[in-house]
Amino acid sequence: MSNYEKLKAQLESAPKTWLVTGVAGFIGSNLLEALLKLGQRVIGLDNFSTGKRENLVQVRALVTSQQWANFRLVEADICDAAACIEVCKGVDFVLHQAALGSVPRSFDDPLGTHRSNVTGFINMLEAARRAGVARFVYASSSAVYGDDPGLPKREDKIGRPLSPYAATKLMNEIYAGVYARAFGLHTIGLRYFNVFGRWQDPEGPYAAVIPRWVAAMFRGEPVYIYGDGETSRDFCHVENVVQANLLAAATTNPEAVNQIYNVAVGERTTLNELFQIISRLVRKRCPGLPEQRPIYRDFRPGDVRHSLADISKARLLLGYEPVYRLEHGLELALDWYAQNVV
Repeated sequence: MSNYEKLKAQLESAPKTWLVTGVAGFIGSNLLEALLKLGQRVIGLDNFSTGKRENLVQVRALVTSQQWANFRLVEADICDAAACIEVCKGVDFVLHQAALGSVPRSFDDPLGTHRSNVTGFINMLEAARRAGVARFVYASSSAVYGDDPGLPKREDKIGRPLSPYAATKLMNEIYAGVYARAFGLHTIGLRYFNVFGRWQDPEGPYAAVIPRWVAAMFRGEPVYIYGDGETSRDFCHVENVVQANLLAAATTNPEAVNQIYNVAVGERTTLNELFQIISRLVRKRCPGLPEQRPIYRDFRPGDVRHSLADISKARLLLGYEPVYRLEHGLELALDWYAQNVV
């Protein structure tokens, strides 16, 4: 039995109260489903600026009425300090996912990105400290590695941020470290690497590459690649991210606390390779679709050229072991996209 399976059995026998910020977002809604199915009590916080109520509707359809009764939604903004303090009362674990994601969005709106990702973050840290929560787990990003060219990416070596978004995530890590040292708040940061899966929005100018491409291929629309297609990423299915969050929140290993971890698979895929894989999987489901070729555009500012995670630290201290590799995760994601975005 894996560490994750052992943890799930422990949680089922001893329910706790969890706060998930950004609960109606892509990752937040996946966390909500997992926690409710484990019999946990969940408070969800969202202002619905990017989160979708439809995600919560889909979660409700996947759990029992008794499990859904353990969920309480609070519609508020993490930039409202008073709301953060109120929602943290009586909470054991905080899973902080709320943020304005997207490197391109941060170039378009650096002040809004800072407000949500830094001001909102410290509001949640302070609220968690006042409430005496046992663990504060937060979403960081592989974007903090910036211009460091080394591969694979190790947690102890980062470069200079290349975007306002990356700068805000680095500030999250700095503030979390300060709150750990100055106030004794137990924090764990998770550097996500290109997460994908169901409930990820394929629409809009800031949509992530996998849902955007899948939706375009199903619809017979053009697929655009920024750069020459040899840019590479460590794509990570959302179920791996759920595992990492729960392991981080509930770990009893004292060495694992007040740390930062890469959350990924440890495998690198170029955008050209990704296009071929998705195209093959989509055409397997819809054989009548015409064969497509990508349209190449200029590189985007702030994009890191290559990304590959060293996940040995998370394996060692958290017992993290990614279950879903790229193709397996894409198979699951395409099942959902085929039903919901075509």
